Formats: sequence, structure tokens, C-alpha cells
Amino acid sequence: MEKPVATLDRGTTCSAWNYCGERLAAGSVDGSLSILDSRDPSSSSFACSSKFKAHEAAIVKVAWIPPEYGDAVACISDDGTFSIWEELVEGTQPLQWKPCKSFRTSSKVLDVQFGVNQTSLKMVAAYSDGFVKVFELLDPLELKNWQLQAEFQNVIDSASTLGKVSCLTACISWNLQRGEGQESSFILGFNSNTPQLNSPKVWEFDPAHQRWLPVAELASPGDKGDQVYSVAWAPNIGRPYEVIAVASQKGISLWHVGSTPDLDGRLSIKKVALLAGHNSEVWQMEWDMSGMTLATTASDGRVRLWQSNLNGTWREQAAFEPSS
Repeated sequence: MEKPVATLDRGTTCSAWNYCGERLAAGSVDGSLSILDSRDPSSSSFACSSKFKAHEAAIVKVAWIPPEYGDAVACISDDGTFSIWEELVEGTQPLQWKPCKSFRTSSKVLDVQFGVNQTSLKMVAAYSDGFVKVFELLDPLELKNWQLQAEFQNVIDSASTLGKVSCLTACISWNLQRGEGQESSFILGFNSNTPQLNSPKVWEFDPAHQRWLPVAELASPGDKGDQVYSVAWAPNIGRPYEVIAVASQKGISLWHVGSTPDLDGRLSIKKVALLAGHNSEVWQMEWDMSGMTLATTASDGRVRLWQSNLNGTWREQAAFEPSS
């Protein structure tokens, strides 16, 4: 018999589990942020433990900061601003959520994701004007101290002339498991009016020149202008290649990305599957911890689980209909 894990308030617009799956953050249309916890460690049921006003406008996306930097959540508001909230202890007071950083820019923030390298915490933010900003945390004990490390657009040729850009959504996914000597990398795609920006590209940090470089473009020649709705980088438990899922207007594509660059610094790519089943835009995808099962959800409210057999053929394993 199905049993709900958590019940979210009416008006909830987005939610995200923390890295351990032990806490749930949920944003609301009224700008409030709710934190749900399990009161009983042996139970799988979650209830609201904190609720507070984080923004004046609706919250459209939430993301947890990696756990080694404490319990903290980034919130993106519908007015284009985003903030970071941290759970802190002050004196003898109980744990409370406090704002530690607010970012205000001329362009709307569309997505924010965090990645950890050998020395620091990095944050990538994608904006409605097609630009991407990479921030670095200066002090691991102070989540308010961020420094802008790089700013660029999601194009292969940096000299491209794009004209007036208007981006509706963006999606970012970090490579969270890096091998020895492997630099920080993430994949980024846009849903915009500019074909050059849309195609998902893998960006990798070049320490020799202290810059970010595009090392792979995950799109077939005829699909490079397609609008991208979601990306998800699979955890790697020993494969000699990476697996990345891309949801576009043509469906969900699965790609294998090599780990050794060629003479031009590009990684080999291979499209291994096109998953069909959703009849509407796929806005969110998540891998399990093994990188073997992909969960996808579309605007029709359906959730589907996909797995590969031993021959490398991907099939739908389960589908869940939205509850009334």
C-alpha cells in the first residue's frame, strides 16, 4: 500500500532533498521556505520543523549546500533575486534559520547549483541574459563571503555575437565525483530564444590559465538549437566514462562522455539512448546514488523511472501518476 512520505502545504512551488535525503526544503508561492524533518529516525515520515519568510515574491527553486559546509539552502525568487539561508545556533537559543547572503543583479537568476573541489566550495548561477557566473567561497566557515571567479556565456565560440538574449529557464548539474587529478566540471543548458546558448555544454576548469573551458557539447548537429529543460550528471561508481541525461523538446537523451581529452581539449561523446514516454516537457531529473536509475518528472505530473539492462538498453521500469 502506498504511503505518503511528506505532505506539502498548498501553494508549494518547488522542493529539494538534502544530500543525505534526510531533510526536505520546500518553497512556496508566498515566498516562505519550509524545512521538513523526520522526528523519529526509524520513520520515513517527514513533518515541518521550520517555516519562515525568505522572499517577498514566490520561491521558484531551492538547492541545498553540500553538507560539509553546514545546513544551508539557496532560494531563487520569482523576482530574479536569490539568497542563502543557514541553520545556526545563537547562544542558548534553539536552532534557527538566518539569512547569510543575498544576491541582487540586473538580470533574473534562473538556476543555482553548488560543487566542491579539492580546496573550496563553488557556486554556479545562470541568468536570464544568458550569462553564467561562477562564485567561490572564500572562508569555509562564513557562507556570506563569496567572490566572483568567472563570468561567461554558454557558447563554444566566445567571440559569437548573440544579439538580444531572452532566457526563460536554465539548468545546471555538477560532476560531484571527480577522480584523482580531475578538475571541477558541470553541464549547463538553456531554454532561450538564442540557439547558440541552448545546447548543453560541459564546462571544465583549466587551472593552468585559471579559466573555464567548454570541453563537450551534448547535442547532435541538427539539435544544437533545441531548448533544454533539464540536465542531470550521473554519479560514477567506476565507469571509464560519464553518463549525463539531457531533457529537450525532443525527449530525454542519454550521453556517454569520455574522460580523456583529444588534442583540441575536447572530450569524446556518444548518444546512447533517447527515452520516450513523457508527453510533455521534462523539467526535473534525478539519478540514484549508484547512477544506475534515472527518475524523471514532466509538466503532466507523472514520474517515471528508467534503468539500463546488461546490454545497455534503457527501458522504463515504473511510472507514477499524480495523486488527485
